[in-house]
Amino acid sequence: MVNVFRYSVYLCSLFFIFLMSCNKFSMIKPPVAQKKLVELVKHDTTRIDNYFWLNQPDDQEVIDYLNAENEYTSHMLKKTESLQEELYNEIVGRIKQTDISVPYFSNGYYYYTRYEEGKEYPVYCRKKESLEAKEEIMLNVNEMAEGYEYFHVSSITVSPDNKMIAYGVDTLSRRIYTVYFRNLESGEILEETLLSTSGAAYWANDNRTVFYAEKDETTLRPYKVFRYKIVSDKTSRLVYEEQDETFYSFVYKSRSKKYLIIGSTANMSDEYRILSADDPEGDFTIFQPREHGLEYSIGHFQDKFYVRTNLDARNFRLMETSVEQTGKENWKEVIPHREDILLEGFLNFDKYMVIDERKMGNVILRIINIETGQEHTIDFGEEVYTAWVSVNPEFATVLLRIGYSSLTTPNSTYDYNMRTKELILLKQQEVIGGHNPDNYKSERLYAIAKDGKKVPISLVYKKGTPLDGTAPLLLYGYGSYGHTIDPNFGIARLSLLDRDFIYAIAHIRGGQFLGRDWYEDGKLLNKKNSYTDFIACAEHLININYTSSDKLMALGGSAGGLLMGVIVNMRPDLFKGIIAAVPFADVVTTMLDESIPLTTGEYDEWGNPNEKEYFDYMLSYSPYDNVEAKEYPNMLVTTGLHDSQVQYWEPAKWVAKIRELKTDDNLLLLHTNMDAGHGGASGRFKQHKETALEYAFLLKLLNIYK
Repeated sequence: MVNVFRYSVYLCSLFFIFLMSCNKFSMIKPPVAQKKLVELVKHDTTRIDNYFWLNQPDDQEVIDYLNAENEYTSHMLKKTESLQEELYNEIVGRIKQTDISVPYFSNGYYYYTRYEEGKEYPVYCRKKESLEAKEEIMLNVNEMAEGYEYFHVSSITVSPDNKMIAYGVDTLSRRIYTVYFRNLESGEILEETLLSTSGAAYWANDNRTVFYAEKDETTLRPYKVFRYKIVSDKTSRLVYEEQDETFYSFVYKSRSKKYLIIGSTANMSDEYRILSADDPEGDFTIFQPREHGLEYSIGHFQDKFYVRTNLDARNFRLMETSVEQTGKENWKEVIPHREDILLEGFLNFDKYMVIDERKMGNVILRIINIETGQEHTIDFGEEVYTAWVSVNPEFATVLLRIGYSSLTTPNSTYDYNMRTKELILLKQQEVIGGHNPDNYKSERLYAIAKDGKKVPISLVYKKGTPLDGTAPLLLYGYGSYGHTIDPNFGIARLSLLDRDFIYAIAHIRGGQFLGRDWYEDGKLLNKKNSYTDFIACAEHLININYTSSDKLMALGGSAGGLLMGVIVNMRPDLFKGIIAAVPFADVVTTMLDESIPLTTGEYDEWGNPNEKEYFDYMLSYSPYDNVEAKEYPNMLVTTGLHDSQVQYWEPAKWVAKIRELKTDDNLLLLHTNMDAGHGGASGRFKQHKETALEYAFLLKLLNIYK
């Protein structure tokens, strides 16, 4: 009897130890970043930054902290691992493994990109004169990427005689490229390389000379343009250096192949220099000197340059000028400014001109017959869509290559006959397993902003999804730099829609969805309009019963990550969960540090905090500076160790500070990709591992594991 009793006690003890160990495991504590006080003083204002020390990527203590955060995230999402795998397999399973792009014809060759089954990277190919000709492989990136965690090929340019290519390679994800040269006849890769470039080299018409932009390795600002002659030159020769630190420089070749063009651009000013591509040893001449507030871009056609400009035209207008007299005093109007239409681009053909416009958010492609002056627009037949001008290297053609997509329609490539108005479908993105657009519904709604403005919302959901407040909804936003988020198709997004999610895009101020005024009203000292617009969209979707605050999620990346940071400080009660991808979270400190990439070039977007007015305004919304002791929603924050645009320490510091002060038990997770940068993982399929992680986080919050 005693032995039985002792054995029972022994078993109970083991069970108790087991329970305690399980409890301890389930109650794992998040990493706690050390506090090391740093005082930051500006304009008689002192800010305390206890996590400034995380700005040391080579410090082992920093790496250990990031790894600890990754381990914590993995642990807290461990129960979703099978779901992540399921989501990944779903998404990748929809992608056609063996695929090929629609070929385009240029200078005697058909060019196309193809993908092989199971391979992450593209194969760049061409065929001479006919699609029935033998395939020439210019680059097989799968072979090139072997042994690298990250690999990206940028800007393949072909010499005019079709014998050589130049291409950029980035193996770190810092967007600093080494340019290589390959002889397409022999297959030889030349020993010559160009270092620290923007990723492209453009050929002069002598087939030997290239021009390229070099980046500052600290700020990553492209600021020097060099001339390099293959084999002949031992070193590159500087042809232009941008002295103004708020400007970026670049170089390209005109579509006509007649000119090499150096551009210098800031947020609110442009300047171009031109040189005949037949005279690579010549000197570049200024097209129109820079003026603050004067924006313009140029395109060459026959004996003219066409100029898209905001000169006395807030929504831009189109001008023309002779190649001999290019200053603005010689510009003549071709298409006038219009209050309700934003002129976004233009393209010349020998008999037609294509105008890319935006009206009430929708892209309009307008075709003008140069000889008769008659014009028409392309009818796409959907209310919520996007369209774009694709690759069109040839002038003498009536066929316009365009792309089209909507929230329900997969990405499609068309040839549009500008003479007969026939729209010819060449290829539509195939969704393996089937996709019927008729099973989904897209809409355009409008929320009323704080100041009475109507803010557009584009959304999509699967038919049958309940619109009674019980459906989960993911609201996406960006709202900066005049960058418009168009309503296009997302193959990965189907995994949410088929689980009765609603997906919505808030077209907030700071983008140009409703024209240039929409952008101007969401930048500098109007920046808070972007944030309150997003909140208004969230409130509207709740008020009309499309979702509820316990089912509403929000997502934004980069400047959209800043948006996420502001809204969780302003209205944390509105959201169940937030995904902030590579968030620009420490606005004031970053904008005061001119050594950080992008800082000086963005004063026209955010303001210069060296001026007290802008400092105070930034400080009033900067996510990191406004963290306080209160309840925050569930949050997943992502970053990349090698991010060249938003340094990893911004989200890392932000998470550390929220974790210190928040008063809730909601999830706060930081995931750092230790091998990638701003764009995340390279590779066709690998990138969706991160998508699956994000979606699993959302589904976990809703206890949806199917």
